[in-house]
Amino acid sequence: MLNSRISGKLIDDAMTEIENINPVLKGVLPKNYAREGLDKQRLGELIDLIGTIGLGEKDNISKDILGRVYEYFLGQFADAEGKKGGQFYTPRCIVKLLTQMLEPYKGRVYDPCCGSGGMFVQSEKFVQEHGGRIGDISIYGQESNQTTWRLCKMNLAIRRIEADIQWNNEGSFLNDAHKTLKADFILANPPFNDSDWRGELLKDDVRWKYGVPPVNNANFAWIQHFIFHLSPTGIAGFVLSNGSMSSNTSNEGEIRKNIIEADLVDCMVALPSQLFYNTMIPACLWFIARDKKNHKFRDRRGEVLFIDAREMGVMLDRRHRELTDEEINKIADTYHAFRGEGGEYEDIAGFCKTASIEEIKKQGYILTPGRYVGTKETEEDDEVFEEKIKRLTAELSKQMQEEKRLDEEIKTQLAKIGLNLE
Repeated sequence: MLNSRISGKLIDDAMTEIENINPVLKGVLPKNYAREGLDKQRLGELIDLIGTIGLGEKDNISKDILGRVYEYFLGQFADAEGKKGGQFYTPRCIVKLLTQMLEPYKGRVYDPCCGSGGMFVQSEKFVQEHGGRIGDISIYGQESNQTTWRLCKMNLAIRRIEADIQWNNEGSFLNDAHKTLKADFILANPPFNDSDWRGELLKDDVRWKYGVPPVNNANFAWIQHFIFHLSPTGIAGFVLSNGSMSSNTSNEGEIRKNIIEADLVDCMVALPSQLFYNTMIPACLWFIARDKKNHKFRDRRGEVLFIDAREMGVMLDRRHRELTDEEINKIADTYHAFRGEGGEYEDIAGFCKTASIEEIKKQGYILTPGRYVGTKETEEDDEVFEEKIKRLTAELSKQMQEEKRLDEEIKTQLAKIGLNLE
């Protein structure tokens, strides 16, 4: 065990040595633990705790534990930071859903607003869990927040994931660090409804093939940025606010129409509320496919799959909801069946529906799944009405008697401590 009053300078020196051994972390790790005001005893206790995690070369389980500890702290920091937390952390269940739907086995994986790198970590996990080779995917990312970029670099280094993660203050719109990249997979959670993306400086940008996005909202700038960076057979899955599915203000409706008419929209998923740490804004998933005829066993050109998952998820606490593994599998399996990649697809009232571009046109090019999937079928109630009323009346009478008994019991208990209720 280390001394609980460990010197901050010792940790700073250790950080420098780690950077020397791992050039990818050069200039990334914090080296300010010797500063005044930092509680050295608590720092020592934390180091003692982390020191209990084995890090031997053969201890793959311990390496995974360290990564999970790091992810846990990211989640806790995101919770504590509130709205700001969304800048670096996407809930694990959302990342897992995206990776299971896209299945990034092989090729170039890109996230132009990568936060702490959760999309990349989950992509690597997916490859490993499905028997693929880690070297078969190449990872590219960009981040405009330097602190978040550092978190990403450390997150990937802990797991020994090699990646080309770029940072600059301007961000992916104004200073695209991967201008020539054509990705096979794009996974992203861009800032919702960003009004400060400086779109006025990019009116004639080559990326705006489907229309110039409004300067007060970057949603359709992000969508077109993703499309621009897709390979001829690439596919993108990303999170956006629900407004992106139906907004008709400031040219957004026209851009959405053009993207739909170009037959790029593959699937739309409406998500349940309270999944995110940083916002209560309802969110959805978009899936954009460059080449729908390239689906393995089924030509889905001219069709879009709509999935309504708003009623899914379990509450972790009063503020946060999470999709279960079973629910993630249900959504992903439905998508793969639609694409002809396993199982037989069929529409399920209240959950999923395929719609033609002509049907979407009749809905004003609105992509909200609830407009297409309909309502869930309910089981017929075959109980005779008179018998049902008799049963419910008997249950109500029983409950009222129990209520009366409990009231008397409460009065009795209160009387024992000198409180008398009339």
